[in-house]
Amino acid sequence: MTDSTKLPPTGSGNSSRRDFLKAASLTLGSFYIVPRHVLGKGFTAPSDKLNIAAIGCGGKGWTDLNGAWDNGRNNIATLCDVDDRQAANAIKKFPNAKYYKDFRKLLEAEKNNIDAVTVSTPDHTHYVIAMAAMQMGKHVYVQKPLAHNIAEVRKMTIAARENKVVTQMGNQGSSGDGVRRMMEWYKAGLIGEVNRVHAWTNRPVWPQGLAKPQGKFDVPSELDWDLWLGPAAYEEYNPGYHPFNWRGWVNFGTGSLGDMACHMMDPPYRVLGLGYPSEVECSISDVWTGPFKQGYFPESFPASSMIHLKFPRKGKEPVKMTWYDGGLMPERPEEIPADVKLGDWSGGVLLMGTKGVMMCGVYGANPSLWPETKLKEKGDKLPISIPRVVGADNEGHYQQWLQACRDGYGKHQPLSSSFDYAGPMSETVLMGNLAIRSYFYRTPKKDKQWLQEYDYPGRKKLLWDGENMRITNFEEANQFVKREYRQGWSM
Repeated sequence: MTDSTKLPPTGSGNSSRRDFLKAASLTLGSFYIVPRHVLGKGFTAPSDKLNIAAIGCGGKGWTDLNGAWDNGRNNIATLCDVDDRQAANAIKKFPNAKYYKDFRKLLEAEKNNIDAVTVSTPDHTHYVIAMAAMQMGKHVYVQKPLAHNIAEVRKMTIAARENKVVTQMGNQGSSGDGVRRMMEWYKAGLIGEVNRVHAWTNRPVWPQGLAKPQGKFDVPSELDWDLWLGPAAYEEYNPGYHPFNWRGWVNFGTGSLGDMACHMMDPPYRVLGLGYPSEVECSISDVWTGPFKQGYFPESFPASSMIHLKFPRKGKEPVKMTWYDGGLMPERPEEIPADVKLGDWSGGVLLMGTKGVMMCGVYGANPSLWPETKLKEKGDKLPISIPRVVGADNEGHYQQWLQACRDGYGKHQPLSSSFDYAGPMSETVLMGNLAIRSYFYRTPKKDKQWLQEYDYPGRKKLLWDGENMRITNFEEANQFVKREYRQGWSM
């Protein structure tokens, strides 16, 4: 793998497993693959059946491995989870799948027996797993937001091209009809030009903005804690981290942004054709632990935050996007009546145009045009011009990736969220966390004033050179572009 973080040109395709098997049968005469139409409707020919390794079997991993299984069209060949309790349902459902705790042992032992890998683990281990799989030439489906930090995402984007593998990120709304309808509306000029966007979520729905969990706990016998930690800095086992609340801790998760921004930012990113932002600025909610006593918890993401991003566009005004989490929301546009709910339970998106407003909920669902009386009829009558993903409301996002794996890299149809697209968008999402961590950066104050013991030099607008992955006006912030790996885990 190259050390370069500049994206290379798209490469040419390589043969799929199906092509290899067919070629081998013709050359060696050792076996014959019967065409699907001969075997009958509903039968999956062996040449079309992918062998899948599912790494991470609980929670979202359970959903992903079942999506990859595709009701038996593919074979779940191997399972992997550091916690036997999380894997219990998968082991029961797929008793013939080999089970591993260590993904490294799985990949080494099964490298000739698997075609593709699902990576559905905590954010801090996405990179090491996905990179190892791609370097072996395995196609990968990786949960959002691809990785724990910007540098990891960039390297994964490059590796996907260099290793010529089919990739998809798990932001399933990107395959939905909703975002495609919004693209059609915008292209038709129904809301005019857009240079202001708002996106929000109700996350976190786990504890954030608090001190690190304390106490001494025995590691459950079913859990390999050292493997769970992976490349992250060592922490003693605590049930406040595993199996769910890891999302709120900087060492392991990516907070509210990592959980939901790849869903919420996808519609404006795709509709407006955005790229790397040029600047980011944030504000976060304060925590008070006593009268005039401000809490300082940099190991935890904040209970709520606002992130302001600016995207330059050639020949057009830049787009300004504001992200809100923890219950914060934007001001209601004048075009939307007071009794209309903004977004849905999980959050929403507003694209503010010169002629009107577009709104949707999570995953780009239920898109609408405002003022409704002026735009609804035009929007309903607009013909479909962008191809839809078959089964988008169900398992279409998985099936799109699976079919691309069968077709082979360079021969497949475009995917909704391949790393070429998902990489830059995930970097944008993680820019918000870079701003949050810079916000917490502090130095002792030389001339201490009342209640002011520290300076916070990172609480400013940060200017971003996306091509070179650098903050250009606050050097200390660049330490948050990447992370240090625990000994034994560097790639």
